[in-house]
Amino acid sequence: MVKEEKVPLERVRNIGFVAHIDAGKTTTTERFLFYTGTTYKIGDVDEGNTVTDWMPQEKERGITITSAAVTSYWKGHKINVIDTPGHVDFTVEVERSLRVLDGCIIIFDAVNGVEPQSETVWRQANKYSVPRLCYVNKMDRVGADFFATIEDIKKKLDVIPIPVQIPNGSEDAFKGPIDLITMKAIYFSEQDQGRTYSYEDIPAEFHDTAAQWREKMLESIAELDDVFMEKYIHDSNGITEEDIHSALRRITISFKGVPVFCGSSLKNKGVQPMIDGIVRYLPSPLDRPKVFGIDPDSGKEIEVLCDPEGPLVGLVFKIMNDPYAGQISYIRIYSGKLVPGLTIYNPRIRKTERIGRVMRMFANRRDDISEVAAGDVIGVTGLRDSITGDTICLKEKPILLEGIDIPEPVIYSSIEPMTKQDQEKMSISLHKLEIEDPSFRVKYNTETQETIIWGMGELHLEIIQDRLLREYGVKTKMGKPQVAYKETILGTADAEGKYIRQSGGRGQYGHVIIRVEPLERGKGFEFVNQIKGGIIPAEFIPSVEKGVRDAMEEGVLAGYPIVDIRVTLYDGSFHEVDSSDIAFRIASAIALKDAVRRANLVLLEPIMRVQVFTPEEFLGTVIGDLNSRRAKILDIAIKGSFRAIEAHVPLSEMFGYATSLRSLTQGRGYYVMEFHNYEIVPQGIMNQIVEQRKSIKQQEANR
Repeated sequence: MVKEEKVPLERVRNIGFVAHIDAGKTTTTERFLFYTGTTYKIGDVDEGNTVTDWMPQEKERGITITSAAVTSYWKGHKINVIDTPGHVDFTVEVERSLRVLDGCIIIFDAVNGVEPQSETVWRQANKYSVPRLCYVNKMDRVGADFFATIEDIKKKLDVIPIPVQIPNGSEDAFKGPIDLITMKAIYFSEQDQGRTYSYEDIPAEFHDTAAQWREKMLESIAELDDVFMEKYIHDSNGITEEDIHSALRRITISFKGVPVFCGSSLKNKGVQPMIDGIVRYLPSPLDRPKVFGIDPDSGKEIEVLCDPEGPLVGLVFKIMNDPYAGQISYIRIYSGKLVPGLTIYNPRIRKTERIGRVMRMFANRRDDISEVAAGDVIGVTGLRDSITGDTICLKEKPILLEGIDIPEPVIYSSIEPMTKQDQEKMSISLHKLEIEDPSFRVKYNTETQETIIWGMGELHLEIIQDRLLREYGVKTKMGKPQVAYKETILGTADAEGKYIRQSGGRGQYGHVIIRVEPLERGKGFEFVNQIKGGIIPAEFIPSVEKGVRDAMEEGVLAGYPIVDIRVTLYDGSFHEVDSSDIAFRIASAIALKDAVRRANLVLLEPIMRVQVFTPEEFLGTVIGDLNSRRAKILDIAIKGSFRAIEAHVPLSEMFGYATSLRSLTQGRGYYVMEFHNYEIVPQGIMNQIVEQRKSIKQQEANR
């Protein structure tokens, strides 16, 4: 057991580094760990020896796949850091991390400014009301433009950025940030990798610019904070550094504005002042809005106080399978204390489980500790049935917290082991990966006798296949990735479903009448029970809903899942002896399929938000190619010597695009892509897809 340094709650920070891919999150995290004394050596993404990117796939590809939790200390504060992925295929890792964080640092590339995934993580942070700081990284790169990035933040993210620093030079001439609060330039020693740094006079050529931006900073703070406004109007000469820090903290915590820092993490310049910003401006668990849950029995709202002496309340936000420790559950503790051996209650499954080890996480290393209290992030073993988004509490004080939104997968593929002997091993391994990653799904197709896996993109499925080999020793081959289409209805229809079987002895009788109607896109499914007077006994109603859900799994038009519909059960009948759960399940499945056939069935396809970067001379060619892919061009912007085309493109048109783009731009173009929404497939293409599916089914039937 490791003896932990006791830190009061007001000096705890639970934060995450989030950004677009390649903005420098992991490099910044490595500097953070080095300067806080957590590591004695700076890891390098290119050399594959970083602390938080510990998986073999992360080391090889130089990208972060799983969020890694690390605890560090800085100037009397404890900082729990979660380093999250920037690649869109792993967006659920960011989602579940932001759900439990108190603050985050959004990192921007000084050359590219606000990129698509930056906007995505910003929206996710908005959704969970997470206060944030901005850090403009890569100021040493050719084309770095701090002030253009500030404009980009203001325009694209609809927020008031408050630069508390401006750069002392840029590109090769970048020396470090100029602090507008102290009005000093900060210089970092090259002898000890930037560990020592000094505040010195601002170079003469930047003095006027710094004075102008300091005035802008003070004006922004005054506009957003009444307390500071009072002093700014009546005693502007008496404003102290502490006045500015206090006002910036209030502004950050109340989401009125965001302080902006700058630096070059790779060149070891600017990280420590940003860490000072974390402890000065981001909230402690005590500063966050009240947390509420509901009583699982009565549905009554319950307030959760951040109190170590209160009843235990925690949220499981991540699960990881470790070859040595077994299944590790990452938990954010909102109230009470957690100790090894404690029996906890999971209200979703209404079961108790026993905590094994309680561990302070250090990426893939862990130290056993004897106790953890409210406001902390921790890893535990022993939870077998609790999954991502589950609440843990005490059985005598049950409470259910809001869970975590999991995005729907947009791509799928068949997968099979290279040898028949590995079939069972593959199934077990896939199940473990499915528990770890809620955006990954596995299903066995009994008709084709294939295992089908779903994910957020081609890279996502590639990583799954790679992990099967490396972590579980299962060699597999994957089919060609397919688009995860969905079916929905545009109209309203009623239908009757009857299932009556008479044989010797007890028969089967189920009879339902339902109405189907469309829901707003993305709403999923709603079941409404309008049965009155017991014409269908209450005990059979769940079976009706189950039958409807079963039928929705495999749609009518082309066998894709049916979504965004409301099903209302309003009539039917039952038999005193012959009615059963199974009869009502079958009857309601028959009714659902009949009803949707009459309700103007259409196919939905995933539409991706794509940003393509190309040298200007290839702009026309690239746009022409995008138009041939049914793209809707939204914007064309200048990004340094490149043009950035933003478009919405159907996922089905984007397979193999990386190769096409390279050949169109002589190897210089690149693109990023994220899921945007589902839209109706044009009639002609829909007919083709339906015919293809029928043909495939016919071939399977003839085998």
